[in-house]
Amino acid sequence: MHNSPNSTVILGAQWGDEGKGKLVDVLSEKADLVVRYHGGNNAGHTIVRDGEVFKMHLLPAGLIWNKRSVIGAGVVIDPKVLLEEIKTIEGKGVKVKGNLGIDPRAHIIMPWHPLFDAAREMKKGDKKIGTTGRGIGPAYEDKCARDGIRFEDLINPQILEAKIANLYPLKQEILEKVFLVKTLAPEKQILEDYIAYGKALSLYTTDVSEAVDEAIKADKVVVFEGAHGVLLDIGFGTYPFVTSSHALSAGVGIGVGVGPQALGKVEGVVKAYTTRVGNGPFPTELPLETVKEDMEYNLNHLKERSLHKNDDSFLGEFLRRQGFEFGTTTGRPRRTGWLDLVIIRTGNRLNYYTGLHITKLDVLGGLETIKLCTHYKIDTRKVDYIPALTEEFNQVEPQYITLNGFENLSFEQWKDVVEEGKLKGFHALPKHAYDYIKMIEKYLDIPVLSVSVGPDRSAIIWKQ
Repeated sequence: MHNSPNSTVILGAQWGDEGKGKLVDVLSEKADLVVRYHGGNNAGHTIVRDGEVFKMHLLPAGLIWNKRSVIGAGVVIDPKVLLEEIKTIEGKGVKVKGNLGIDPRAHIIMPWHPLFDAAREMKKGDKKIGTTGRGIGPAYEDKCARDGIRFEDLINPQILEAKIANLYPLKQEILEKVFLVKTLAPEKQILEDYIAYGKALSLYTTDVSEAVDEAIKADKVVVFEGAHGVLLDIGFGTYPFVTSSHALSAGVGIGVGVGPQALGKVEGVVKAYTTRVGNGPFPTELPLETVKEDMEYNLNHLKERSLHKNDDSFLGEFLRRQGFEFGTTTGRPRRTGWLDLVIIRTGNRLNYYTGLHITKLDVLGGLETIKLCTHYKIDTRKVDYIPALTEEFNQVEPQYITLNGFENLSFEQWKDVVEEGKLKGFHALPKHAYDYIKMIEKYLDIPVLSVSVGPDRSAIIWKQ
C-alpha cells in the first residue's frame, strides 16, 4: 500500500479565484515535491511575498521556494507562454533549471487551438460559455480525438514535423470554410517556432508519474496544486459553463498517473464570499452597477450606498473593488455574491475535504450585516446540495441567514491580529468575524484550518 499521509491536495472549493496559489505557496515551504496536475494557462495563481507579486499560469508555485516542481500529463501547455513565464520568474531570482519537470505525455496547445476557441465563442453569440480564449478546450478535444501533439512530440523535430504536416491542412480548412477565419500562421513558420520551443524546453522532460510515485513511497511531502474551482470540473461542474479538465481531487490520479491511495489530505480553499468569471449559474450573485469615479471614491461611495440604502447593486460592486476581483489570467471583472455554503457542501461530497482555508475575510470588513446562504429552495423543497438537473439548479432560490458585520480594520491593524493569532488562533479575530467562521464550520461540519486577512503569504491566521 502506498497511502501517503504526507501528501496534500489543494483545491478551489468554488468557481476558481479562491486564493489557492497562496496556500500552495505556504505549504510548498516544507514540501519536497509540488505537482500541477490539470488545466492550462487559463488558470492563474497570484502569489505575494514580501510585497513582490508573482503571477503563475503554468508553473507550479513551489518553484518560488526553489522546490522540485512538476507539470503532469493532465496539463495542456502553451510552450510560448511557458517559456515567457520561466523567463519572468528567473528574472526575479527563481531557479528553474534542475527544479522544473514536464511529463512527456502532456499535450501541447498549437496556434490553431486559440483560433477555434475564439471562433466558436463568436458563433454562439449570447449563449457563449465565456472561455478565456487560450485554446484550452480545443487542445483537450484533440487529445480525446487522438489528434493531439504531446510534449514528447514537441521535443522531437522529426515527429513534430510529420504531425504538423498531417494536422495543419485539416485545421486550416475547417477554420477557413466553417468559421471563415484566415489568420492561421503559415505551416513553415509554426514548425520553426515550435521546434525552437521544443529545443528550449527539452531539458525539463520528466516522467512525472514515476517521480510522484517515488516521492510517495519515500514518505516525502507532496503538494498537489489544483488549477480551478471544483464547480468548474468537466464532469460535475455547472456544465457547460466549466473548464475542460478534471478539477476534483480524483483528477490527481488522472492528471499525474498515480492511484487514489496517493492522496492524503484534501483541503479546500474558500473565499469568504463568492465570485465567478464568465457565464453560468450563480445563485447568490449580487447585481452590479459600475460607477466610473476613481477607486477610492468608489469604495467609500459604494459602501455608503450599500449600507444606508440597502442597494445590493452597489454592494456587489463594492465587493468587486474592495477585493480587487479581476481575473489573474484574463483581467476580466469577476461577478460577486454572498458565500454559498451549498456549493461548498456539494464539493465536499465530491472531494471529502479534510479541512478548509478561508481567504479574503478582510474584504468583508466594515459591512453592517453579512448574509450567508445555507440552503436552496426549489418550489416547496428545501435542499442543501446542488441539484443534478441543470434546469432545477437554474430555478433555486438561495436561503440566507444574516449575521452581524465586523469592523473595517486597517492593514496595520490586521497585522496586529495576525501576530496575536500566533498565540490565540481564531480567537484573535474581531468577535463577529470569529462568529462568521464558526457559523461556516457549524453548517458544513468541516474544520476551518486557516483564515487569510490580506494578500501577503504572512497574512494568515491558523486555527492551531
